Amino acid sequence: MAGRIEDYALIGDMQTAALVCRDGTVDWLCLPRFDSHAIFAGLLGNEEHGFWRLGPAHASDQQPPTAARRSYRGDSLILESEWDTQRGTVRVTDFMPPRDGAPQLVRIVEGVSGRVPMRSALRMRFSYGRVVPWVHKHEGRTVAVAGPDSVWFDTHAETYGKSLTTYADFTVAPGDRIAFTISWQPSHKEPPPLPEPEQSLEATEEFWREWVEHCTYHGPYREAVIRSLITLKALTYAPTGGIVAAPTTSLPEDIGGVRNWDYRYTWLRDAAITLSSLLRTGYREEARAWREWLLRAVAGDPENLQIMYGIAGERELGEAELDWLPGYENSAPVRVGNGAAHQLQLDVYGEVTEALHLAHMTGLARSDYASLLQLKLIRYLEDHWQEPDEGIWEVRGPRRHFVHSKVMAWVAVDRTIKLIESGDVDGPLERWKELRDEIHRDVCEKGYDKERNTFTQSYGSKELDASLLLIPQMGFLPPDDKRVIGTIEAIQRELSTPDGFILRYPTHGDDEGVDGLPGDEGAFLACSFWMADDLAMIGRVDEARKLFEKLLSLRNDLGLLAEEWDPRLQRQVGNFPQAFSHVPLIDTALRLTASGAYGG
Repeated sequence: MAGRIEDYALIGDMQTAALVCRDGTVDWLCLPRFDSHAIFAGLLGNEEHGFWRLGPAHASDQQPPTAARRSYRGDSLILESEWDTQRGTVRVTDFMPPRDGAPQLVRIVEGVSGRVPMRSALRMRFSYGRVVPWVHKHEGRTVAVAGPDSVWFDTHAETYGKSLTTYADFTVAPGDRIAFTISWQPSHKEPPPLPEPEQSLEATEEFWREWVEHCTYHGPYREAVIRSLITLKALTYAPTGGIVAAPTTSLPEDIGGVRNWDYRYTWLRDAAITLSSLLRTGYREEARAWREWLLRAVAGDPENLQIMYGIAGERELGEAELDWLPGYENSAPVRVGNGAAHQLQLDVYGEVTEALHLAHMTGLARSDYASLLQLKLIRYLEDHWQEPDEGIWEVRGPRRHFVHSKVMAWVAVDRTIKLIESGDVDGPLERWKELRDEIHRDVCEKGYDKERNTFTQSYGSKELDASLLLIPQMGFLPPDDKRVIGTIEAIQRELSTPDGFILRYPTHGDDEGVDGLPGDEGAFLACSFWMADDLAMIGRVDEARKLFEKLLSLRNDLGLLAEEWDPRLQRQVGNFPQAFSHVPLIDTALRLTASGAYGG
C-alpha cells in the first residue's frame, strides 16, 4: 500500500521525477519524460504495478521499516535517508543527475555504523503497471525490455530473480558504499553508458549549489523560499522550458472520490505564475526559456489558444481512464491526459500577459514576436471577453460569467496598455483604454453584491470564490476599497475551514456543485496563501503572518506541499508536489518580508 502523500520525497532531473517514500520505496517514476508511461505505478495501485524498495532487510510478512531521519543534502534535490536498526545505522542517498543523455535514478547505500543487512527489491512494470517486461542479462548488466522501452539496472551487488522481481541481498559496514542505478534507453538503441554514480553525485550537488546562488531573496523565510524554488525548478522540462503543474496524475483531491486529474502538463496559468515567482527571485533564464516555449506552443494561432499544452507544446492531451489501476487509496478513476485542455478559460489571457509584462519590466531582452502575440491576444479578447467560460477552476458544469475571468481579462488589457505607453509597441491606445474601462464597469456592476458588500463567484450568483482574493493583488481595485475588504471578510466567513484555511468555492457532498462534480475537497493551499497576502495588503499584517506560518507548518518534513489540505483527515491531498502551492508561498514570503511582518 502506498504511503500518505506527505510521506513522499521528490527527486528529479528537470525532465522527469520520482517519488520516494519514507520506507525507501520508489512508488512513482515515468520515463523518459514527466508525461511518459510510469514504470513504477505502485502509488496508484499496489506492488504488482511496479516499485523499487531499498532499505534494511525485513521479514516478508512485516511492514518495511521507515527511515528514522531524512533530508535533502543542503539546498539540493539529493535525498538522504537514514535507518537506525538493532545492528547499526545505514544511509541511502537518492538522486537523478541533470542530463543530456539517458535518464538515470541513482541510489547509493552507505554503512554508517555496525553491520546492517540490506535488500533491494526492483519490480519494473511498464505502461502504468500493465506490462511485464522481458528481464534478462546483457554483457553482465540487467535489462528490462518491453516494446519501445528498455531500462538498464547496474550494481556491483549480486542480484537474483524471484517472482518477477530482481533482488539484491547484501550487508554494509562503516565506509562501505554500494551503488544501484537504473537508466532508460529506447529499446532499439545501443545500451546506455555504464553509470558513474559517485561522479554523478558530485556533479548533481554542484549543479544545485550553483543554481541556488542566483537567488536574490535573503529574508527570514529563505529556507522555505529556496525549497519551493528548487521544487519549481524540478518541475521545469529543461529541453523546452515547459513547466508541469505537478509530476503526478490522479492523486485525489477527495480521498476515495472521483476528483482525480493528470497534472503532468503545462498549464499556461500555472507556468505564468511560476515564472513570475522565479523572476522576482532572480531567475531570468527560466523566464526566457518559458517565453520561447510559449511562442512555439501558440505558434501563429493565438485565436485558438489552449489553456494547457504538453511539455514540448503538444496540443492533443486526450483524457483516458486506466481501469486496471485501483487508484490511490481506492480513489478511482485513474486518469491520464486531460480533457480540460480545450476549455475556454478567459483568465489565462491575463496570466500570460502579466508574465510577459513582468519579464519586460525586469529587463528580459525584448522579443518582437512576444509583443506581437500580446497584441493578438488582446484583439481576441476584444471580441470574446463578454462570453461565459469554464473559469480558473476548470468546471465541468455549465459555463458562467466568472468574475475572476473578467478581472483577468481587464489585467490583460491593462498590461498591454502599459506596453504601448512604454513606446515598445504600437496599438490602438485610446480604444483599449475604453475597453479596459468597460470591463471594469461590467465587473463592478454585475459581479458585486451590494447587500453583502462582496464580489461573487459569477454574475448573478450568491456563491463566493477564493479567486476573488486576487482582485487587489492584480491592481483591479486598491486594497483599501470597501468592496475589497468586504470580499476578504466574506470569504473568511463563508469559505474558511475550522483551521482558518480557505476553500476554493462551496461544494455540496454527493450532489453536483458548480464544478459539475460530486464530492467535497480540502482547503486549497494557493487560496490560503492568497488570503495571507490580502490580509497583509489591508494592514492586518500580524494576522497575515500567523496564517502564513500556519501554512508553512503543513509542509512535510522536506518542505513539500500538495495541492490541498484535508481538514477532516489532517493530511495533504491532491497531486504532489504542486507548483500552484509553492508559487504563492514564495509570493507571500516576499510580501511579508517587504512589510516587515515576521517574527523573530
